[in-house]
Amino acid sequence: MLPLILLGAAAGAVWAFLGIAGEVAEGDTRALDEWVMLALRNPLDRSDPLGPPWLEETARDFTALGSNGVLALLVLAAVLFLTTARRRAEAAVLAASAGGALLLESLAKHWYDRPRPDLVPHAARVFTTGFPSGHATMAAAVYLTVGALLARTQPNPRLKTYIPSLAVGLALLVGLSRVYLGLHWPTDVAAGWALGAGWAALCWVAAYWLRRSSG
Repeated sequence: MLPLILLGAAAGAVWAFLGIAGEVAEGDTRALDEWVMLALRNPLDRSDPLGPPWLEETARDFTALGSNGVLALLVLAAVLFLTTARRRAEAAVLAASAGGALLLESLAKHWYDRPRPDLVPHAARVFTTGFPSGHATMAAAVYLTVGALLARTQPNPRLKTYIPSLAVGLALLVGLSRVYLGLHWPTDVAAGWALGAGWAALCWVAAYWLRRSSG
């Protein structure tokens, strides 16, 4: 039953991603994207996000949780730990989750080639196109996969719920910070969440079958 649920979730996430991509390509999301972006800015100075200066610095901290450097360090440490603990199947699934998500978001960025927001100044340097958000994609894929792997080791039902919930919260914080800092349109982030979550669900299915076949 669980694999079917996960496959259904993956299919739903792909459907959501393609739906957002279609709306973006037709220009139907422009008004909503602009409204959300401007709602987060000082109306007298678009370079100034709403809130005190410490909030902007906190958003920078949150957005770094989805950076390639931070996630690469996290995945490497987790893979080494799992390998040392003779959990090679889980290590392979986590590595595939991160590597596959990076490949998918890179291909999608190249295919859609959507420019970054031009409505407000960017609060950090950017080097790629905007759709989908790489930070949102990678955060969803990696944190959800790590959360699922950790939850499986816990006999306590509360911990089984808490750990994935924490993973979801981290992925949400990363994506929201990208919009707050003016680095992505909201639909860039929503598409990244869908793509990353869908890929994570497929990786969970792989982990499930690997555990069944080895057990």
